[in-house]
Amino acid sequence: MVSIVMRITEKYVRHAMVMFTANYAVCLLFSRLYIGNTRFFTQEKGIGAAVVLGVISGFFYLLCFVLLQKNICHNGVILSSATMKLGSVLIPVLIAILLFHEPMGWIQLAGISIAAAAIVLINMEKGSREKGHISQGRKKLWLTLLLLGSGLTDTMANIYDKTGTEVLKNHYLFYTFLAALLTALVMALLKKQKIRLADIGSGLLIGIPNYFSARFLLLSLGKIPAVIAYPVYSSGTIMITSMAGLLIFNEKLNFHKKLALVLILSALVLLNLKI
Repeated sequence: MVSIVMRITEKYVRHAMVMFTANYAVCLLFSRLYIGNTRFFTQEKGIGAAVVLGVISGFFYLLCFVLLQKNICHNGVILSSATMKLGSVLIPVLIAILLFHEPMGWIQLAGISIAAAAIVLINMEKGSREKGHISQGRKKLWLTLLLLGSGLTDTMANIYDKTGTEVLKNHYLFYTFLAALLTALVMALLKKQKIRLADIGSGLLIGIPNYFSARFLLLSLGKIPAVIAYPVYSSGTIMITSMAGLLIFNEKLNFHKKLALVLILSALVLLNLKI
């Protein structure tokens, strides 16, 4: 829904940072509600990690949203969402292996290889510039930055999951969205962006699915195995946004991009399997 709403409202949005500020205001409101009666400036052990990692995560969260908006504009909702989900799985897996020394089986190795093939395939188009359009080289750069940004964002959640306190997860989300909100607000002021109802309205619409997508994933992981939750979450997102891109927005994919999409879906499943 985040990608679809961004795609629908992109022609109405003039000031992106105003939109992001409204989006994170909604996320922050829901985060505060789910903390409940617990103080968000609690002295409970582990609050320091929640604050520090939350602030860093908030910066990456905003960066990822900016990159997603740019990519939807230049590369369409299908390829942008697929690349974002690929980064959200590929980079955390690689960092988990290198940083946390988690074992990698042949299935995960196959997933990484297929993901690398998809990235190469996406970049096989010639870097020519069409009149009035951004060059293919610039489009590839935006996709690469989105892959890295989304990967770093989800890596922060993985780091908190391994080093943080379970009971402070809502606090972690609160500080994440607070940092993202303040960063977006400062950038909007520095850029002297004016408040427009269209920008605020778009941000409010994005904020609702943005918060609950994160929350529902956490709830799912508490009820079903991660090897089921993550493949459904990632591949399901890609399939829904792909259907929306094709049926609602009439986006077209050439052979290379269609094959890359299939490879991305396959890589996402393999990267989340544990045998």
